Amino acid sequence: MNPNYPHPLIAREGWPYLAGIALVSLSVEWGLGFLWALPFWVLTLFVLQFFRDPPRGVPVGERLILAPADGRIVAIVPVLDPWLQCPAVKVSVFMNVFNVHSNRSPVHGKVRQIEYRPGLFVNADLDKASEANERNAVILDTPYGALTCVQVAGLIARRILCYVSPGTEVSAGERYGFIRFGSRVDVYLPPEVHIRVALGDVVKATTTIMAEWPDPEDKPS
Repeated sequence: MNPNYPHPLIAREGWPYLAGIALVSLSVEWGLGFLWALPFWVLTLFVLQFFRDPPRGVPVGERLILAPADGRIVAIVPVLDPWLQCPAVKVSVFMNVFNVHSNRSPVHGKVRQIEYRPGLFVNADLDKASEANERNAVILDTPYGALTCVQVAGLIARRILCYVSPGTEVSAGERYGFIRFGSRVDVYLPPEVHIRVALGDVVKATTTIMAEWPDPEDKPS
């Protein structure tokens, strides 16, 4: 298991929601009976599964770039990194309401910069969400280069939570943030990295290897 995982199995970000809906469910059952309360108990189970936050084993390898979120790969496109202002490959992970929404660092590195940009809340499955939606970018420096990891709010997401700050050292797979309800994470990778996922792949935060830094000893023939 990840040694950097001091978190409860149910993310603390969800405790107020879970306590609130559980209290409503109990109140309805006590006042009207179980059948009337059944829809509220179903909603309680939905909230419980949404805020689950299981520990993950971290693959071994210094050059690995791990998936920062659970979900589906919805974009692998060459772009200009809007924060580092350099060519990049954007790999986007879309999280639906049934995915784990805890965000984890894709690499071992140091936080160089964090930049929050307000925006809209269009469907995070759409590519324009990367430019239009509320988002929070974390630039990470590693021994192999820099990359940008961007939390993007979704259609019903209304709060992006980020727990690191400039200068913070993070480990690959370490939890660094959370987005409440459907959303996405964009990772802007240097063009020279080797992409290990394909469009449409279902990935798991930390356990899925998204890409790999090239071996500095490898030279083009």
